[in-house]
Amino acid sequence: MGTTQSGILGGRLPLGEYESNFSDLHPPLDKHEALVASDRCYFCHDAPCMTACPTSIDIPLFIRQISTGNPIGSAKTIFDQNILGGMCARVCPTETLCEQACVRNTAEERPVEIGRLQRYATDVAMRENKQFYTRAETSGRRVAIVGAGPAGLAAAHRLAVKGHDVVIYDARPKSGGLNEYGIAAYKSVDDFAQKEVDYVLSIGGIEVRNDQALGRDFTLADLSEQHDAVFLGLGLAGVNALRLEGENAEGVDDAVDFIAALRQSKTKADIPVGRRVVVLGGGMTAVDAAVQAKLLGAEEVTICYRRGKEHMNASEFEQDLAASKGVTIRHWLQPKRIAEKDGKVAGIELEYTTLEDGKLTATGETGIIAADQIFKAIGQSFLGAGLGALQLEGGRIVADAEGRTSLANVWAGGDCVLGGEDLTVSAVAMGRDAAESINRAFAAAAPRASAVA
Repeated sequence: MGTTQSGILGGRLPLGEYESNFSDLHPPLDKHEALVASDRCYFCHDAPCMTACPTSIDIPLFIRQISTGNPIGSAKTIFDQNILGGMCARVCPTETLCEQACVRNTAEERPVEIGRLQRYATDVAMRENKQFYTRAETSGRRVAIVGAGPAGLAAAHRLAVKGHDVVIYDARPKSGGLNEYGIAAYKSVDDFAQKEVDYVLSIGGIEVRNDQALGRDFTLADLSEQHDAVFLGLGLAGVNALRLEGENAEGVDDAVDFIAALRQSKTKADIPVGRRVVVLGGGMTAVDAAVQAKLLGAEEVTICYRRGKEHMNASEFEQDLAASKGVTIRHWLQPKRIAEKDGKVAGIELEYTTLEDGKLTATGETGIIAADQIFKAIGQSFLGAGLGALQLEGGRIVADAEGRTSLANVWAGGDCVLGGEDLTVSAVAMGRDAAESINRAFAAAAPRASAVA
């Protein structure tokens, strides 16, 4: 069997297994299932689910529209607040947001399936290429957006609707940001991220320039000079280092790079994985990397997290998903040293931790887990080259509630902003709200000569 092979290898499984392993995590509802699921909604007047949604989608309304046989109307209700509602329906941790707030939990401990219903409606609209918005008359204003991720795309769409011309600059060859490169392959199948990008861009008035990186190909000053406003939706491109002995050994990899490679692979068989894999971290990235390592044929996959189960950023659903796929999650362990042999990973030495007076403390007790591959998923950092005098704090961009930064005519949103929540849906809300703020600023200013002409 291929899975008995040691080292980091591709093709550990028969080809057919990859397709099965990486199939849709939550298969879409059909029409009948959507009607049954929608009938469970109480259509609350002061709906707690709506309050729990970062984009404030009118959830009772869109579910009522589904229940009355109007999925297209339902999709418009969703897209009015969240133009990336299709992807959010797939990747949002609904179990800690809208569905956790659902009043059905009190009576039945089973919420309305809000995420799957949202996917049903948005899928119908996108499949029929139903466009709900038309551009206003051109304003003559030009806005530069840095980053074609959720924040940038949401801002671009809203600005284009208002009649402004938008140019998006993105460092990667494909648009979509984390939706394209940063989530587990089984959460978004059939190249959905690119289909959604195409749907968003179809409003018109948006030009995308890929392979263009801030600080390498242009600066913020360049953009400010050439455009009437700038929106920074840069995300987090850096990966935190372990700063441990052996970190440079062959087989120590960044989880985000592993996930990105899987997202771009057609068959998944070409992605090498170890026989015994250790993932360091406690967030969604750690779970995504661990589960996919198992789906690629790794025999043993262990997540090691330095705090307890209740402290993990990954939701309880994600933790249970990992366990169901055969991933072992071990808590109260922090990495101490990576063991290597002939320059390759042989294992990892970990030290037990505990909380003393609320402070994480090492106990001095250690142990070694054998491994031939280690993934780092201990958080990402902001890389802010080319930003000039823009105010940063804690390694992030400082922005107010509207996304305004310390520089005139420069807004920011998403993970790159201080206080960003590392959620697609939150990034969408910040991009959308910044676009509205930019539009208000344009309206308050004197009209441009080109617009008058």
